[in-house]
Amino acid sequence: MSNDLTIQVGHAAPLVIGAGLLLFAAMHDIAARTIPNSTSAAIAVLGLAIRAFEGQLVSSLLLGAIVFAVCTACWLRGWMGGGDVKLLTAAALFVPPTTVGVMIVDTTLYGGAVALIYLIARYFARRHAVRPYPGPRAFLARVLRAEHWRLLRGSPLPYGSAIAAGALSAIFAG
Repeated sequence: MSNDLTIQVGHAAPLVIGAGLLLFAAMHDIAARTIPNSTSAAIAVLGLAIRAFEGQLVSSLLLGAIVFAVCTACWLRGWMGGGDVKLLTAAALFVPPTTVGVMIVDTTLYGGAVALIYLIARYFARRHAVRPYPGPRAFLARVLRAEHWRLLRGSPLPYGSAIAAGALSAIFAG
C-alpha cells in the first residue's frame, strides 16, 4: 500500500512543480509583460523528463517541434511574442502528447477571454484615473499603475496567462 502511495506522490510532484512554474510565468507576464527564459526552460526540461519516464519522449518532441515551428511563423508575422513562443512550446512538451491539441484549443479560448477582459478594462481605463496607493500595497499599486498605462497605450496582452491556463486545464481537466 505504501509503495502505491509513493508512486502516486512521485508522479504528482512533477505536475505540481510544473503547475507552479506555469503560474509563475503567467504572473510574471501580467506584471512585467515578459516570461523568463529560465522558467520556460525549466518547464520544458521537466516535461521532457516526465515524457521520457512515461515512454512518450519521441511523440512529445515531434509535437513540440510542430508547435515551435507554427509559433515561430506567428512570431515572424508579429502575431505572438517571443516569450509566448517559448512558453507554448515548453507547455507542449510538458502536457501529455494526447492533450496537446486540447491545450491549444483551451489556450485559444482563454486568450479570447483575456482579450475580452482587456477590452473592457481599456474602456474603463480611458474614463477613470488610477490613484496611487501608498503603504504596504506598494507593489500592487505599481502593477496597477503600469497596467493602466499599458491599457491606455494599447500594449500587448499578457498571453502567457492564457497559455498557462490552457496547459493547466489540459492537464487537470483533460
